[in-house]
Amino acid sequence: MTHIPVGSPPGGAPPHDGSPLGGLPLTGGPALQPTKGLATALTVLFCVVIASDLTALFKDVHAFALLGDLTTLTEQDAGHADDLDMLSSGLQSTVLLATGIVFLIWFYRSRVNAEHCARDVCTLGRGWAIGSWFIPVANLWLPFRVARETWQASARPAPDGTWRTVSTAPVRIWWALWILTEVIDCISITLFGFDVTAFPDTSRHVLVFTALSDLLNAVTAVLATFFVRKLSRMQQIPAAPYAAVPTGPAPYGSA
Repeated sequence: MTHIPVGSPPGGAPPHDGSPLGGLPLTGGPALQPTKGLATALTVLFCVVIASDLTALFKDVHAFALLGDLTTLTEQDAGHADDLDMLSSGLQSTVLLATGIVFLIWFYRSRVNAEHCARDVCTLGRGWAIGSWFIPVANLWLPFRVARETWQASARPAPDGTWRTVSTAPVRIWWALWILTEVIDCISITLFGFDVTAFPDTSRHVLVFTALSDLLNAVTAVLATFFVRKLSRMQQIPAAPYAAVPTGPAPYGSA
């Protein structure tokens, strides 16, 4: 598990002398960027995302039930199912777009704030907080790396000035579930392109994967809400600018 080890300051750094940074020379880290308002907005948006996903899940279950007995399916039922599908799809797309924009702004500000606490933890430049999401294939890993390092750097120091251990499990679980949701969604889209006449059960399989994707997306939104609120609270704790450490390992490691 990736963690910030608790122990003495890295080699070459002077011992703690009771000052906020234990006598380490200050290098003038950036001022903290406000994120509380954005975190509140994201909490509301994630709630709407969850509601839209649950609406889509209801639509999926309803459609699956209709396909279960095509002999009783009326034109009115089919039209109602189509209307529900258009409504839920439009709601999901609109809410996800708005949430994505606000999240990127919050994510960038949080990454900048990480430099205020411990710049040497962040191995990627602050621009990657936005750019990493738009690189094919690499966006399966790089945003997580930025999120993990931001989380680690934002941990409050222990009372004696040493590095505090902080579990990255919340970040890893959130990201793993998001990746799983994307994979299942891709499977659903692929199945949707199959010929229904050649594969009669394709429509049912599509609905199963779509329903699973909607359910997982709702759970992912819950975990994302926790990540946003927890990290924002961690960064609201007053902290001195980061210290320049002459030598020694970076204050994190992987197990």
